[in-house]
Amino acid sequence: MAGIGMCETPGCKSIAQLQCPTCRKLGIQGSFFCTQECFKGSWKTHKIIHSLAKGEGADGAKGEFNPWPSYGFTGTLRPFPPGPKRTVPPHIERPDYADHPTGFPASEHAAKGSGQIKVLDDEEIEGMKVSCRLGREVLDEAARVCDVGVTTEEIDRVVHEACVERECYPSPLNYHNFPNSCCTSVNEVICHGIPDLRPLQDGDLCNVDVTVYHRGFHGDLNETFFVGNVPESSQRLVQVTYECLSKAIAIVKPGEKYREIGNVIQKHAQAAGFSVVRSYCGHGIHRLFHTAPNVPHYAKNKAVGVMKAGHCFTIEPMINEGGWRDEQWPDHWTAVTADGSRSAQFEQTLLVTETGCEILTKRAAGRPHFMDQMEKLNS
Repeated sequence: MAGIGMCETPGCKSIAQLQCPTCRKLGIQGSFFCTQECFKGSWKTHKIIHSLAKGEGADGAKGEFNPWPSYGFTGTLRPFPPGPKRTVPPHIERPDYADHPTGFPASEHAAKGSGQIKVLDDEEIEGMKVSCRLGREVLDEAARVCDVGVTTEEIDRVVHEACVERECYPSPLNYHNFPNSCCTSVNEVICHGIPDLRPLQDGDLCNVDVTVYHRGFHGDLNETFFVGNVPESSQRLVQVTYECLSKAIAIVKPGEKYREIGNVIQKHAQAAGFSVVRSYCGHGIHRLFHTAPNVPHYAKNKAVGVMKAGHCFTIEPMINEGGWRDEQWPDHWTAVTADGSRSAQFEQTLLVTETGCEILTKRAAGRPHFMDQMEKLNS
């Protein structure tokens, strides 16, 4: 064993210099442990990765892990075994659903009836700016490890630890019983993909959706990353999806109707030959993870509300190579394209200002990671 990283044993935050020799032989990245004791203690769960990398089932037998034998998958992606459930230290402030047995967000439910869009005061705006900045830092950590051979469960571990290091609670964890600290949506997965032990493959698209909860406020963002050498058709899909988000952000200002966002997005996506997912939308965000307004991304929608300074919400278009229809895996979370085509997504949290808007989750470099990746691929 050789190398350096963070120990993969759940709850252990030690610097690790021991790497699993089997993982090294199979070309699996990561797999660091701080001691032989940690390595042996994690062996039962960890060894599943070896079987999967060899094309075996979780039990070592040839074949696929398939928890839903009667389900007809729409594309080529398959579920893999999950990793361990992660915990957040008790000193970190958490939302009301974090420790609820069903993950029920009582505060969100209480606010649903009014449909009123909250105008944030100066103190609340500052709280949102801090949480969104920390959320961006966490997603940037995920971007650094999203590569061929890395499992989405490993990405989840990196996200989780980056949240804890910043005294943030990872908002997805236990939200309506969601089992992980972020969503990882690969290829035909539109959104809400559950991290698992599948190693990412050369040519994959992988969206990582991060939300952090820091001192009472949520900050939400996501990006789609290239894994290795991505086909030009997928590069184009990702480029157009980002352009859809950018064009939508450009119209955000006081007095604009929320329903206009979908008109802008669908016009651009459709002109490029792509479709817009209709089942999922952007949303208001602040002390609540999801609240008014609803922000559909498709044209001729019936979104209610007019933008005002102090409104805070997300725009997060999901754009498909094929048709817009979706369906859900039997895990009740993973949304996939009905025709198995690839999907891409980008998300930012926005604050409406007196003259336009501020992108609270904007990357310091001013552009998404895929643009850096695209330059390398095409240089």
